[in-house]
Amino acid sequence: MANDMNSKAGADAGDAGGVEDAAILLMSLGEEEAAAVFKHLAPKDVQKLGETIARMKAVPRERVDRVLERFRTIAGEQSMLVDDTDEYVKAVLRKALGEDKANLLIDRILEGSDVNGIESLKWMDPGAVAELLRNEHPQIVAAILVHLDFDQSSSILKAMPERQRNEVVVRIATLDGIQPTALRDLNDVMSQVLAGGEKLRKASLGGVKTAAEIINLMGASLETAVLDYVRDADNDLAQRIMDNMFTFDDVEKIDDKGIQALLKEVQSESLVIALKGATPELREKIFANMSTRAAETLREDLEARGPVRVSEVEAEQKELLKVVRRLADEGQIVLGGASDDEFV
Repeated sequence: MANDMNSKAGADAGDAGGVEDAAILLMSLGEEEAAAVFKHLAPKDVQKLGETIARMKAVPRERVDRVLERFRTIAGEQSMLVDDTDEYVKAVLRKALGEDKANLLIDRILEGSDVNGIESLKWMDPGAVAELLRNEHPQIVAAILVHLDFDQSSSILKAMPERQRNEVVVRIATLDGIQPTALRDLNDVMSQVLAGGEKLRKASLGGVKTAAEIINLMGASLETAVLDYVRDADNDLAQRIMDNMFTFDDVEKIDDKGIQALLKEVQSESLVIALKGATPELREKIFANMSTRAAETLREDLEARGPVRVSEVEAEQKELLKVVRRLADEGQIVLGGASDDEFV
């Protein structure tokens, strides 16, 4: 039962409705079964589901019944899906992550290795990770942070002293790959990430785009300070980072079709909070791509909403940007406005 729910929760974690359905099912299972499911989920899925459960105070009976019936249907249809699961994992990872990133994971997954080293950092508080890395060389810190999710790396950098933070960002932006042996300067716990490391090839991690993604999630004040530091050290590097950045205000540059695709993926409550910190131009862009009734309702919600903490606004804007990047990866959104290519 727990394994079935694990598949369900992990698969639905990418969309808000799916997360809520998974949360409803977890609450229906009871504490022990839910705890068993959480043990098998990734850190980000645990956090997302936990936050969703905490927000859900009351759920209509018909929705609970609908979720349970859906789960029973899915569970009843499960059977042996592939003949060779090892080869399937390899193929899926390589398609999803590319050859280099996939090879970093395949051996450890198929050998059933312990999740230690850098992987274990994903469960730690960003402040604790920052303290753990406080005395490490900036190059070592950069090599670690590019293995983590962008939002976690951003939070870790925020917790670091300014000088260390700036130096690490420069190293990330100029990183052109990582040899497994480059991580051996870490302590014994972190060196576990190299299990089977001699078989790994150089990983295409780091670089200007990675630095831009991490800086995007730092917030306006730290973003400016970091870029100023990089600009003093290497003006061309700073410009290349900025060229790869996409901020919340840049949502205005997305074409109407992209905005409409985005609105289908964002809950109204999250949109209201995110727009509290938006420019008038961006708000009008959003209104223009909604039905008259939906736009009017959104305007009323914005006017009725009282003061909102800046941290809450920035958090919702970050979540919206994650959706934007996902849709861009799927080809549903073109970032940066219209393409320079002409049609004939």
